[in-house]
Order: sequence, then C-alpha cells, then structure tokens
Amino acid sequence: MTVTVAAHEPRQAAFFDMDNTLLRVETGMSWVRFLYRRGELPPRMLAKAMYWQALYKLAVLDMDAVFTRLVEDLRGDSEAEMIAKCEIWYRDHVAPQVAPAALVAIEHHRRAGHLIVLATGSTQYAARPVAQGVGIEHILSSELEVEAGVFTGRPAAFCFGHHKVTLAERWAARHGVELSASYFYSDSYNDLPMLERVGTAIAVNPDARLLRHARRRGWATPRWA
Repeated sequence: MTVTVAAHEPRQAAFFDMDNTLLRVETGMSWVRFLYRRGELPPRMLAKAMYWQALYKLAVLDMDAVFTRLVEDLRGDSEAEMIAKCEIWYRDHVAPQVAPAALVAIEHHRRAGHLIVLATGSTQYAARPVAQGVGIEHILSSELEVEAGVFTGRPAAFCFGHHKVTLAERWAARHGVELSASYFYSDSYNDLPMLERVGTAIAVNPDARLLRHARRRGWATPRWA
C-alpha cells in the first residue's frame, strides 16, 4: 500500500521597508532635524546629513562606511537615553506619518496568513516603536553594540543592501519561510538585492533608478501618498 503525503505549502512573509514605504518620511533626516532642534547637533552635521541623504537617493552612498562612522560617534552614550529620545521622536514626528495604504497592505497579508516583517536599514531604536505602532511582530534592522548600558561605538549588524538579504535569509530559515514565495515592499534602488531575492517585489514610491528597473522587470510601482 502506498501512502501519499500532501506537500506542505511554503510559509510566506511580507517584508516592508520603513522610509518612504511604510512611512511617508525619511526617518534618518527626521531624526537629524529632531536632534538639531534640541541643540544636540551642530549645523555642519545637519548639512552633512543632507549631503549623505542626496547620495543615498542616487544609490551611490557607501552605507557601510557612513553607518560605521555614525556609530563611532555614539561611543560612551547611554542606551537608555537613546530609547527615551526615540520614544519622544516617534510620538511627535513619526507616528502620524504611517502611510494608510501600507496599513491596508499589512492587513491584506495578515489575513492571508503571511508573517509580517519590518526590514529597515535604520537602527533597532527607530524600528521598534514603528513596528509596535502598526502591529508588526518581526523586525530586521541595523543593530548597535551595547555593553553595560552604553554604546561601544561598534555596529552589531547592518541591514541594508546585500546585508538585508543575509539577515532575511537567516530569519526565514528560523521561521520556515520561503523567500521565493514571499513579498518585499521598498522605495529604494539600494534595496535591489532584497527585491530580487523575493518572489514578488513591489516598488512603492520608487526612486528614479528603481522605477526604471521595476518597469523593465514588470514589478508593480504603486504610489502610497
């Protein structure tokens, strides 16, 4: 007698980038302006952040180098103070900026039984309140190393470019998720490695380079105002 075992459908996930996708703002610049208004950032750093942001939009910024440099500046700072400031920043400047269309998409995937993941190059301190605010349980983010409650000045994990794919693959293996059957929503050409890795790529509010690529690949390019 032959017993036929039904094949299990692969577990699916929907990954959402944060800036200009789940949110209608660039959280990096929002955070810089927040610190500047509090008198915690000199004007030259505000100008430098704007320059880096322009390079990022062109997808020519060396994110590994810039992130490492920024993390070095935090050496010796209190993690508790960072968490407290991020709570204020999120409440006053970020919470109102969730894109309504993103909430619709999240609910669609949740009803379909997909795991929902926030996958962002921002740090865990920016990502956690955003994910909590929209009910996303799983987070992939850049991480800062902490010892005895203070920052060491070293990054613990990167979550942009090909690094995001590495973290997503590790997460997927732990949760039994098949990335080739999953979804990723992003606005940035910098996320091309992850967009190419999943089964369904959605270029939300795409920058110019991503829009051109998405059109060649036949990806959806919705505008989430």
